[in-house]
Amino acid sequence: MLELLELSSIGVELIIIAAIGILLFLIFKVGKSILRLIFGLIANSILGLIAIFALNYLFKMEIPINLAIILSTMIFGLPAVGTFVILHLFGIPL
Repeated sequence: MLELLELSSIGVELIIIAAIGILLFLIFKVGKSILRLIFGLIANSILGLIAIFALNYLFKMEIPINLAIILSTMIFGLPAVGTFVILHLFGIPL
């Protein structure tokens, strides 16, 4: 009766290999989405800062570059820059 409950060494190895495969698959999927998020934030921040520098230099907008503006530009990208331009045009201090 006990012999039926025991797994052979090949069966145990197959279970371990399957578990490792599933774990690697999950790590790859989660890591891929995290990397996509990080690269998206980097792209948003670079494009947003370039836009702010261009607006300050070309149109003399004088949008300040501080931590709050950099963080919102990193998260929201160019729509945040557009919001800052609208706020600046309406005379609302940033």
